[in-house]
Amino acid sequence: MKFYRLSLFTLCTMAMFGCTTEEWISLYDGESLEGWKASENTDSWRIEDGAIVTSGDRSHLFYDGQVADHLFKNFEFSVDVKTTPGSNSGIYIHTGFQESDWPATGYECQVINSTPPVAPGEYVEHKMTGSIYAIRNVWKSPVPDGEWFNYLIKVQGKTIQTFINGMLAAEYTEPDEIYRGEGMEGRVLGSGTFAFQCHDPGSVVYYKNIRVKLLPDDLPTPGTPPVDLEFEKKLLDLAGQNFPLIDLHTHLKGGLTEEEAMANARYYGYTYGIAVNCGLKMGFESDDSLNNFLDTYEHSPFTWFAMQAEGREWLELFTPETRERFDYVFTDAMTWTNDNGKRMRLWIKEETEVGDPQDFMDQLVDRIVKIVSDEPIDIYVNPTYLPAEIAGRYDELWTPERMDRVIAALAQHQVAFEINNRNRIPSGAFICRAKAAGVKFTLGTNNGGADDLGRMDFAIERVLECGLTANDMWIPGK
Repeated sequence: MKFYRLSLFTLCTMAMFGCTTEEWISLYDGESLEGWKASENTDSWRIEDGAIVTSGDRSHLFYDGQVADHLFKNFEFSVDVKTTPGSNSGIYIHTGFQESDWPATGYECQVINSTPPVAPGEYVEHKMTGSIYAIRNVWKSPVPDGEWFNYLIKVQGKTIQTFINGMLAAEYTEPDEIYRGEGMEGRVLGSGTFAFQCHDPGSVVYYKNIRVKLLPDDLPTPGTPPVDLEFEKKLLDLAGQNFPLIDLHTHLKGGLTEEEAMANARYYGYTYGIAVNCGLKMGFESDDSLNNFLDTYEHSPFTWFAMQAEGREWLELFTPETRERFDYVFTDAMTWTNDNGKRMRLWIKEETEVGDPQDFMDQLVDRIVKIVSDEPIDIYVNPTYLPAEIAGRYDELWTPERMDRVIAALAQHQVAFEINNRNRIPSGAFICRAKAAGVKFTLGTNNGGADDLGRMDFAIERVLECGLTANDMWIPGK
């Protein structure tokens, strides 16, 4: 034990004088809170089986020890964490001790893997473990409650990265011109210490194996900062308002890999749902072929996995057991058979028979209502799509009466309504009308490959135009 203390003192001394080491340095002895200082409710912290445990009224536990004189700039910080159901906590970096309230400086890296049940309309935290809180959020819990996982935070220059069990969760690089909303002004990089959060008496979270690796102060910034600062402001405002920036209609097509898609998602603070096309002439056409694929494909814990059901035959092609292997199922009304018995795919001119536009619209609305009413789906996507021949008459043909028929079916059967970025539908008037009826929404890129993955400009515009909030959005599993 004496040798350990001497070695640690040597490392601390090196750090305090600007030197660094590639070795991990422990910040916690596993037995006491020596080197740590709690704010306000000090009895909210206890030691149990070698772990620091949050349990009580709001408090923050700041590292106040000798390593680097508790002043860190570039580093890797590693801790093992275990959450209990509904527990909320966090890890602050580049912060400083304060006697009360939530820390005003530094970034919070979120710790929450599930949310407690609440009454309709009450606040539900959607920013999950791995989030750089309210800056670049992770909207899907990557790990379950009750299991230990490793949480690593790396700061280098102006870039922050979070890793869960070695997998990159969130990444953010500060631009030269930083925007922060009200109450978030202190969320900037500089230097400071670490702190754990005890959020409330119902949030019990365990921390152990707390270590830091000191990195040179002059390391270059590895990440790419936001370029369009006006769009960045919109994203930060929505992220700060707990609005789930989730794209549930993303495809791995045209050579796009899951990691490339996720890199794009992290850049903007989105979480993706990866969709697999299932149906005649659209991808997987049988239960066996789809199950063979599902048996071998492993998707990231930071993405959802979706079945895109194509055509009206999909219910005959795939069993309920196969459908249950996905996180959610969606379909559209772009493939259907008209009253003349012609099977149409509306995006293919040669296969589409419009005829009289008014009659076509009545048939289309009938098909949409039947699909939403009869098919076991979670989301109606590519909504309100019209063939190219009549697409220019969208506002004329989608009359209030036709809108209301679709909206009533969505509301009655609790099917979410997609705001589709690729086709730039539905209209703002349609969305606002659906919102007033209590319909839930999702956002969907519906990309054809890597070139049009984009950043969901249209969807974000519609969210802001119609004043959508977190309570208006549908999230898998919630």
